[in-house]
Amino acid sequence: MANPDVIIVGGGIGGLSAASALSRHGLHVRVLEAAHEFGEVGAGIQLAPNCTRILSGYGLLDEAKSLGVLPDAMVMRDAVDGTELTRLDLRHMEQRYGSPYLVIHRSDLHALFLRDCRHHGVDLVNDQRVTGYEPGTDGATVTLADGHTETAPLVIAADGLHSVARNTFVGDQPVNSAYVAYRGTVPSQAIGDRMVDLSEVVVHVGPRCHFVHYSLRGGELLNQVAVFESPKALRGEEDWGTPDELDRAFDGLDPFITEGLPYMWRDKWWRMFDRDPIDNWVYGRVALLGDAAHPPLQYLAQGAIMAIEDGWALAQHIPHHITRTGGRVKIDWDQVLEAYNAVRPAHCRRVLSTSRAWGRLWHLDGAERAQRNVLLRARDTYDYSFIDWLYSTTALTPDDEPEMFTTIPLASADTAV
Repeated sequence: MANPDVIIVGGGIGGLSAASALSRHGLHVRVLEAAHEFGEVGAGIQLAPNCTRILSGYGLLDEAKSLGVLPDAMVMRDAVDGTELTRLDLRHMEQRYGSPYLVIHRSDLHALFLRDCRHHGVDLVNDQRVTGYEPGTDGATVTLADGHTETAPLVIAADGLHSVARNTFVGDQPVNSAYVAYRGTVPSQAIGDRMVDLSEVVVHVGPRCHFVHYSLRGGELLNQVAVFESPKALRGEEDWGTPDELDRAFDGLDPFITEGLPYMWRDKWWRMFDRDPIDNWVYGRVALLGDAAHPPLQYLAQGAIMAIEDGWALAQHIPHHITRTGGRVKIDWDQVLEAYNAVRPAHCRRVLSTSRAWGRLWHLDGAERAQRNVLLRARDTYDYSFIDWLYSTTALTPDDEPEMFTTIPLASADTAV
């Protein structure tokens, strides 16, 4: 492909899903990936209705469902004593939003988009480390580590948390939350007598820590995530998030959690960073997408979903700004990018800010933990007021953005009842 219409830098879930979306409009798309081969690391990922709705529109939902699990419920428990605090009926939620809640292995979702890109003729190129971006009025140019350059009418920077484009145009730094995540998957039959309901997504919330588990690949695997605040990180030490801290963080909590810790991968862990929200993602003909634009903390399980929404929203604006003359197609990319930039940064600002607040809520201790538990136990299973803004629609214009929920103050909880 000598002259691509779009160059996408980064072959993760965000980059490939954007390539999938754009190629469906007949565009010639090239993806430049720094790694020697396309792949995804990690374990499970949760896909809420605002994402599975998009997969359905792409014709990919049935395949995703065959690779993942459709859980019946999402349950929140207290990590100290194991008692249930609140739950969502995910089957009822599917009826409300018209699309299911799906859990899937990250590598399976990535491979699904990779196959779809190949099916649509996307040019997938490995060993291409982009070191510079130069936006112009009619296109943009990227410079690669070997010194050669490539140019296209549009360049999308989907190059992750440590984005070269973000550093070039914004210059801010990732924000360290001092929290670290351990992950692990294990065959379901290997958990022995441990009582695990594989039909549920469960999160235990505790003082400065939480623990998540759910099944993957049709129930064949149990996926677990243990997250905690690192005392070493708070002290400014370089070697933080180590396995000894993992064990201390969950010591004395609900036995269900401590029984699950031996199944975690102890030789690798993920330090949790985000970035402060920014209002502009477009610099000439270079657009930020995915974690380059909005890396979140994980508490709303929306990181990959926002990236998939970004590519979908960008592609949805193309039919309104395209002309065809004599068999040639011309897209007014400036108008497309203006529409994209008018809606996505504001939505993702909400998600980033709410993710931080949700993380604080999960990790409360003392009197505030008691207040939180009272409020969560009072919530009705079929109360959707706190997630309608997130799951009901993916806005294409600012006017489409759903109203935000109303915060309930912790102090309003009567802990004497």
